[in-house]
Amino acid sequence: MKVTPTAIADVWLIEPAVFGDHRGFFMETFRQSMFEERWPGIRFVQDNHSKSSQGILRGLHYQLKQPQGKLVRVVSGEIYDIAVDMRRDSPTFGQHVGAVLSAENKHQLWVPPGFAHGFYVMSESAEMVYKCTDYYAPDDEYSLLWNDPELGIEWPLIDSTDGPVLSDKDRAASPFSAVPTYEVTPKI
Repeated sequence: MKVTPTAIADVWLIEPAVFGDHRGFFMETFRQSMFEERWPGIRFVQDNHSKSSQGILRGLHYQLKQPQGKLVRVVSGEIYDIAVDMRRDSPTFGQHVGAVLSAENKHQLWVPPGFAHGFYVMSESAEMVYKCTDYYAPDDEYSLLWNDPELGIEWPLIDSTDGPVLSDKDRAASPFSAVPTYEVTPKI
């Protein structure tokens, strides 16, 4: 696997080696020893699988007491995936990084604990799978406003006149200046 740092040092783009021929392809999507080498203490406890239609934006979500690191990949379609640094003690606090993840490019994004995470579906539909370092805790989830001007995220919206399709929770999300943040970088 090729592991490349992004503009935020703790968020990494992972490109698995893909072996293919006329029959199809094979790739290793996760190797515990690689994670332990780069990020000692990483332990995944939950796998999720999500399907969404074109134009849907989910996020930006994070958990404060049970921060989740996420290893995200797309198995069908294409998304624009975003990570926002919510760690007050970080030199990149409030900054974001985005990557196009697709079934075609097979890239993965490692979003460590301490980041808000979200994605926008660019293809007709998309299915993503992601590993989490802690369990989902709905009572501990916060939503950061996806289009907060303070964040300056340039989402690749398909139809910019109507905007993305949002859940009620994401429509009611708070701006960066009003959400709780991590005092100290969460431990893995």
